[in-house]
Amino acid sequence: MQLYFSPTSPYVRKVSVLLRETGQMADVEHLAIQTTALNTDADLKTANPLGKIPALTRPDAPTLYDSRVICRFLDARAEAGLYPEERIWDTLTLEATGDGIMDCAVSMAYEVKLRPEELVFDDWLTSQWAKIERALDALNNRWMSHLYGPLDIGHISVGCALGYLDLRHDARNWRAGRDALAAWEKSFRERPSMAETVPVA
Repeated sequence: MQLYFSPTSPYVRKVSVLLRETGQMADVEHLAIQTTALNTDADLKTANPLGKIPALTRPDAPTLYDSRVICRFLDARAEAGLYPEERIWDTLTLEATGDGIMDCAVSMAYEVKLRPEELVFDDWLTSQWAKIERALDALNNRWMSHLYGPLDIGHISVGCALGYLDLRHDARNWRAGRDALAAWEKSFRERPSMAETVPVA
């Protein structure tokens, strides 16, 4: 199998963390590409018609894309239990919360990076950050018991989302007023799978 990736993508990091946690790194060749929302890599377009990463090619089977699909496939392949049936709806909701933070944060990064400075839509940035703050508050106030429970995909998604906030939006200080979540993140980022996948700008 081959994984199309960029080292700064939080969605790719999700997959990379899961590969490490489930012992499948040796089964996947990593193909680094340069791609943006405005200039999609040609090989990536062939693998994924949407032109998005991550994309996982498989021998004699269609390419998988979207980090949630890829993670679910790899978890099932390894029988790793990162989507536990006994708490599946909480786990999927927590994964969606982490992925939603990524969506907003990536959108903000694109707005600043890809749009001419004089056309940057400040109201869009404000709106996206407000969504992130509501999600962070929910994590801090409602989800800590789950986050301190057995590892599942929700932990990985949230951990990667928070890492991306540090990478692209550190000046906004997401930790302020969220001591419980900040303490969890500090511990979680020390896992080998997280430490080995820290994105570099």
